[in-house]
Amino acid sequence: MTPTFGAGVWHGVQPAMNVHVRLDQGREAELLRTRRLCKIAASPLSYVRGSTARFYEWLADFPPDALPVGPPIWICGDCHLGNIGALADSEGKVRMQIRDLDQTVISNPAYDLVRLTLSLVTAGLTAPLSGIAVARMIEAIAVGYVAGLEDPEEEVGDDEDSAIVETTRNRALGRRWRHLSEERLRGKSARLPRGKRFLDLSPDEEAGFAALLDAPGFRTRVLGLEPDGEETVGLIDAAYWIKGCSSLGKMRLAGLVRISGAKDRAKVALIDVKEGVPYLAPAASGVTIPEDHAQRVVEGARALSPALGERMIAAHVGETPVIVRELLPQDLKIVAEQFSKDEGVRVARSLAAVVGRAHGRQLSPEARHAWRSRVEADGWHERAPHWLWSSVTDLMGLHQSGYLAHCRDVASDKSLAAAL
Repeated sequence: MTPTFGAGVWHGVQPAMNVHVRLDQGREAELLRTRRLCKIAASPLSYVRGSTARFYEWLADFPPDALPVGPPIWICGDCHLGNIGALADSEGKVRMQIRDLDQTVISNPAYDLVRLTLSLVTAGLTAPLSGIAVARMIEAIAVGYVAGLEDPEEEVGDDEDSAIVETTRNRALGRRWRHLSEERLRGKSARLPRGKRFLDLSPDEEAGFAALLDAPGFRTRVLGLEPDGEETVGLIDAAYWIKGCSSLGKMRLAGLVRISGAKDRAKVALIDVKEGVPYLAPAASGVTIPEDHAQRVVEGARALSPALGERMIAAHVGETPVIVRELLPQDLKIVAEQFSKDEGVRVARSLAAVVGRAHGRQLSPEARHAWRSRVEADGWHERAPHWLWSSVTDLMGLHQSGYLAHCRDVASDKSLAAAL
């Protein structure tokens, strides 16, 4: 299927579903498949997170003029509420930015706004909020996005009105290494605890991880050390990490690294190594996108979320492209699955402003104004534009039927019975 959006400048959506793990993945493939399918079936919001490919398949069947055609810029590509949160930059300052860029690509920014709205509407309806409250959330998303787009350098503003966003920021500011260790490692710093989360590596994988410590940019970008610093860096332990819906069945490694001689940072670093995977959103035609998926993610992250992108490098473990970064204690996702009607409106506006800023930073003032005019072109008057209303309400119906069909398949799969 080759969809066409807007004026026919978008192409290349990949038809593959991303809710199944291939059985030829090797390590504990059936275990990973089981966990993934059951996690996605856990709630409608979990299904939003785990069905990115379906989202773009659904959009491909929409009329060509269903969404406005925006300027070709780096987009998140998987812009749901779980992928926005607090991030520490290289200087330790906490920013509210997009925190997962696996699906980033140069494309139509309207996709990010629609996907964020779908996830927030799903969260609102499962909170559960009334339809009136959710309608006000959609309006707040449109207002917040435009505000962020118009003032992309403003980090604090409407965010302060959201208790959820402000609490996340304050929690991030107060976190230290011990908090990260307790949360991820059961309080340990000498070895990654084997069990449900961490599995042993093969000798080749362990050697590949150890080689990352000498990769260009590892000391300076990932660890934030000075180029001519005297610190020594050594690998304490590394393991395969069973984490997240999108990563299950793909290479995801974790490592503990000791930094000797460091003065202004923790002596131990938790390193996250994630496989670079193909993007699912239709790419803009006529643009150059790195063929290496890890390099693409790093470039997109530096454009959309500088606090994260400046701390990442692209590398390889064997033949597999990987994104390498340190997980900092201040890196926190926003948990907004339960909220009141008033807080739902506030958090919707705040998160949309984060996305608007991420898009706006890439555009000149003239381009921002032109894109805003297209966003607001139909029916804007203290409410969301008609294209956003109609696309999201249509997607909600497809999403609900897709979610129930997925749950039916999981419930009828006898191999999954023990996990339910």
